[in-house]
Amino acid sequence: MTFTIDQEGWCQQARQIPSPNHNERPEGQPVELLVIHNISLPPGQFGGPYITDMFLNRLDYDVHPFFDQLRQLRVSSHFFIRRTGELIQFVPTEKRAWHAGASSFMGREGCNDFSVGIELEGTDFVPFEPTQYKILAALTKALAVRYPQMKNVAGHEHIAPVRKTDPGPFFDWAGYSQAMADNGINLVPWFGDTLPTC
Repeated sequence: MTFTIDQEGWCQQARQIPSPNHNERPEGQPVELLVIHNISLPPGQFGGPYITDMFLNRLDYDVHPFFDQLRQLRVSSHFFIRRTGELIQFVPTEKRAWHAGASSFMGREGCNDFSVGIELEGTDFVPFEPTQYKILAALTKALAVRYPQMKNVAGHEHIAPVRKTDPGPFFDWAGYSQAMADNGINLVPWFGDTLPTC
């Protein structure tokens, strides 16, 4: 499986659903970091339309009690990998998606400025699907080819440890690192002041 990222930052092999929730990166800022997340809406439920709806600002907040707390959110991610392996892209990688929030990487604040965000459909409480790791590895390779300045990959929990816990204890960092090595990808996992769960 081979993915490519074009000059505008779109993956031609992904399903493209443009989100309005993005803006320009700081001028001259290269992509240097890959951030992995997990997401499910409602929490612990998979396969519905609600994540896409949230990223497009069309979520019906009255459908589920949990959604009420999301009314003020305007968020997005560059990519979303469903448990089926479907790859969806919401924001071109040349643009700044709103995925990391208040965050810090090696002392640098505002990780959205210099990162690409990938959401995996999942939670902190269940393993991810093998097909998700396959898609993630192939997408990581495409991003590494497109952005040679990108040297590190981290979880959301590592760049925002007070606020976030994703991708969580069931994310297989060791397996993902091996898949990167097998594909000739030289990204280094960065765990901040925390230890990875492998």
